Amino acid sequence: MAVAGDSAVQISGPWTHRSVSANGTRFHVAESGDGPLVLLLHGFPEFWWAWRRQLETLPPAGYRAVAADLRGYGGSDKPPRGYDLVTAAADAAGLIRALGEANAIVVGHDWGALVAWTLASYFPKAVRRLAVVSMGHPRRMRAAIFGDPLGQGRRSGYPPAFQLPLFPERQLLRDGASRVGRILAEWSAPGWPDSEAERTYRRAMRIPSVAHSALEYQRWFVRSGLRPDGLRYARHMRAPIQAPTLHLQGALDPCVPPRTARGAGRYVEAPYRWKVIDGAGHFPHEERPVTFDTELRGWLADPEPER
Repeated sequence: MAVAGDSAVQISGPWTHRSVSANGTRFHVAESGDGPLVLLLHGFPEFWWAWRRQLETLPPAGYRAVAADLRGYGGSDKPPRGYDLVTAAADAAGLIRALGEANAIVVGHDWGALVAWTLASYFPKAVRRLAVVSMGHPRRMRAAIFGDPLGQGRRSGYPPAFQLPLFPERQLLRDGASRVGRILAEWSAPGWPDSEAERTYRRAMRIPSVAHSALEYQRWFVRSGLRPDGLRYARHMRAPIQAPTLHLQGALDPCVPPRTARGAGRYVEAPYRWKVIDGAGHFPHEERPVTFDTELRGWLADPEPER
């Protein structure tokens, strides 16, 4: 059964909710604090609430934290098109401007990390610093998935598996979106998610059109591999990232193992820091929030982060 979008995403806490128009689309954001802007981009199968902890811990450190629902997710618009990484990056760049800033510290997890990598390449002036979580550089991920479809392609689970029309959406939503709970559990270290997190993410996936929109991102990533738009994207992503970059990876991540994500530093010309978080799977910001926040805030406070 579908659920109302507002009731699923307007979760109360020490933050405020509002809508922001950018790149011809309306986005739902939750924000808290004042100071330099930190734009938080979630991954699959989540929504802005994935950053609830950071919405509480970043403001005392002097930052304005804004967690956005990506196009097609949560309380944001769900148009029929625009689920490619270049459009998603343009969405993020537009959000930064609409929030009144010329640039931002951008933190992305999973699919949000792919958007963040793309944003830093296509709109370099919009990114002051870049933090990517649980995801390799897009060129590295493409090589891993297409070069080893029975290894990383199968391990990633969702891009190859969700290519069929309609059927994957039905499977994702079956039994109250129970598959969302299984994905969260299978991709994380033992002990997460708790019942509240599973319930919240399952409910948000049942908002009309969210399941379809979420899968459209993965469909583009796979189907564009040999198309002109995908080839242009891959060529553009060769350009080195100019923003200081923090790369955080869960040691126990079965979806994107550290050995797959490692090596992104070759695409970063600015200072690059790689850190593996022990005891964490694919969702380190939720599974090990204290360790994650210590790494993130320590890096943000470092005026000259080491390579």
